[in-house]
Amino acid sequence: MSLHPDRGAEFRSVRALVERLGLPVKNLSLFARSFTHRSYVNEHSALEDNERLEFLGDAVLDFVVGAWVYNHFPEMAEGELTRLRSALVRTDSLAAFARNLDFGPVLRLGRGELASGGRDRDNLLCGAFEAFIGALYLETDVQTAAQFIEPLLESTREQIFAQPDLSDAKSRLQEWTQGQKLGALNYALVETKGPDHARSFEVEVRLNGNALGRGRGPSKATAEQEAAKAALEKLGVK
Repeated sequence: MSLHPDRGAEFRSVRALVERLGLPVKNLSLFARSFTHRSYVNEHSALEDNERLEFLGDAVLDFVVGAWVYNHFPEMAEGELTRLRSALVRTDSLAAFARNLDFGPVLRLGRGELASGGRDRDNLLCGAFEAFIGALYLETDVQTAAQFIEPLLESTREQIFAQPDLSDAKSRLQEWTQGQKLGALNYALVETKGPDHARSFEVEVRLNGNALGRGRGPSKATAEQEAAKAALEKLGVK
């Protein structure tokens, strides 16, 4: 089946990227989807965006990064492992990986996102990186995904440890609730506002179904951090 003429150059750029990274190209459309933002789909109705792949890639990253920190830092306690994993998979860290891999020029964005500098926006780069990992997992297996991810983790290792505090609000809240044996936390998306190029998310963190705090941000990850901060303040946890 021939490609739509307006998309041929974009597919070629995706193929060039995947081949430059030394990855197998079996289902090119799957990799192309990983770079396709919802705003692009709104202007090209026959396409699918990268959000489902982003969901899958997020889960693969959590597993691979969790295994990597567990195996590389046998002296670390659970809380330290959680903080390190969180630092490695947070939005700015994954966006930095995407920049280093030159993902920006390959992103498929709508006109509004392009005009507002979406190719260099952390949340879009992070989402594309997670979706790309999801596509790679589907095309190969978790071992191949790990072989791709682990050198990136090694490359940022010193930078991560140079930070004075690896802690983040979600990890601190999780450690505290686990330490108090209070039950399980979950983060629920409450509201999404705004156009694709300026979207805002509101998230509520709940403990055993009871609301602890709400947060808002330009990505779900940022909103979750803000909700965790609000919960920590409510609980008086320093």
